[in-house]
Parts: sequence; structure tokens; C-alpha cells
Amino acid sequence: MAVVVVTDSSASLPAELVADLGILVVPLHVLVDDRALGEGVDDEPIDYTSSTVTTSAPSPGELCAAYERALARSGGDGVVAVHISRQLSATWEAGRQAIRDMDAADRVRLVDSLSAGLGTGLPVLAAARRARAGAALEIVYDAATSAAARGRAFIVVNRTEQLRRGGRLSSAAAFFGTELVTKPILQIVDGRLELREKARTRSKAYAKLVAAAVDAAGEDGATVAVQHLGAPDAADTLTAQLTDLIPDIRELVTAEFGPTLAVHLGPGAVGVLVVPGGCG
Repeated sequence: MAVVVVTDSSASLPAELVADLGILVVPLHVLVDDRALGEGVDDEPIDYTSSTVTTSAPSPGELCAAYERALARSGGDGVVAVHISRQLSATWEAGRQAIRDMDAADRVRLVDSLSAGLGTGLPVLAAARRARAGAALEIVYDAATSAAARGRAFIVVNRTEQLRRGGRLSSAAAFFGTELVTKPILQIVDGRLELREKARTRSKAYAKLVAAAVDAAGEDGATVAVQHLGAPDAADTLTAQLTDLIPDIRELVTAEFGPTLAVHLGPGAVGVLVVPGGCG
């Protein structure tokens, strides 16, 4: 058998990669009025601008069941679970509690991706590819932690109100009004979402986003990902620019932000994720 990699739905990985690499994905939840929708399971329209829409992590019980299913599938070889940053979600902590309740806890490794969206998804890919090649549990775990440590994430949003409302944005950005005159470029640092810099227009914000990603990618090859929410043209333009400017892109992954991140980022958000050295 082989080590099985588990992640949560916020990782935003394309379905074909999930299927090809045998990744087990645990749904996060979007709470709409009195209904809890499973991300990637319950396909219902969501008003991402509504102040009544919130998100929640899977329960320890849900994660325990997923880890046990993955462990059984691995034939005892082990499980590596890679989740959204513990600074942005309770998912990692729920995973830690779940492992405590397992009889074979020594065969499960938990990884904080220090990021979100495809910033989580890229370390998942690094781990899953090692697992498919037959690597041992610790090697698969090291692949995930290495990619997570090297990863850089940059995001442009139209408004910060949803981020502040959800408590995901540091107080450093509190001076922004509800209707932004400037556009913020955000970054994830040590798992926390922070303000990087400002731009006066969206086009200038995108230019700064590209510049930050190119600088982070370095000269020795990188895996690159582009995400968006309802901004496919901007994502296409950024993808073309990154392809021209980053030498030796080893892999390029594109996806929309899933519902749990969309609730906090809002329509029009665009992100670029980079792992210098690639994901194997």
C-alpha cells in the first residue's frame, strides 16, 4: 500500500489532481442562516457579501473518521494530513484533537500549511506525489512541511470589510474604510494574513502582486498557482504575465476560491501562490 494524504476543502485543488493522486478531502462548512453546507458537497448559491454567512471547521469527529478511513486505505503505511493555517481556521486544532482519539495516532502526521487556498494545496501535492512514489511516512511528511515553509501567498481584494468581520485580517489594516479608495495587497506570513502594501488602482495592485510573486519565485524554478473569485479575466492576465516573468515554472495550477475562503475574501479577489524550488 502507500501513505495517504488528507486535506480540507479550503485547499481548492482541482478535482482531477485529487482523483489522480488519491487525496482524501474533508469538507469545511459554510453556515447560511440555519443550514450548514459542506464545501464541495452541497452545491447551493451563496451570497458572499451577506453578513449572516459564516464558516466553520470540521469537527474532531469528522476529521477522526477521515483519518481512520485514510489509514485503512493506506494498509497501515500511514497518513499525512495537511490543513489550512491554524491562524486562519480551527481545522488544524480539530485535527490535533482527532489524532488524540485514534488508536493508531503514531501513524498520522499533522501539517500546518501556514497558508490557505492553493497555498495549502501545493504542499498537499508535494506530499501526495511522494506518497504515490512509495515514500515512507516521514518522507511524505517532510515533503509537505518543506513546501509549506517555502510557500508564499499574495492576495488582492476589492474590500477588506469581510476579512475584518471574520477576524482574519490584522488590525494593521483597520484604517481602510468600507469603500476602499486604495487597493490592498495582502500576504500570508507565518500563517497570518497581513497587509503588505497599497495601490491606488486595481491595475497597479495587480502589478505589485505580480512583482511580489516574481521576487518570491527566485531564479531556480518554482511551482505557481493563481486563484480568483469571479475574476477570470484578471486571473488569465496574471497567469500570462507570471508565465513570461518567472523563469522555469515547473507547474502552474489555477482554480477558483472555494466557498469557505470566498466568504472572507469577497467577489473579485485574486491570489498568487508560489513555492520556490517546486513541489516535486
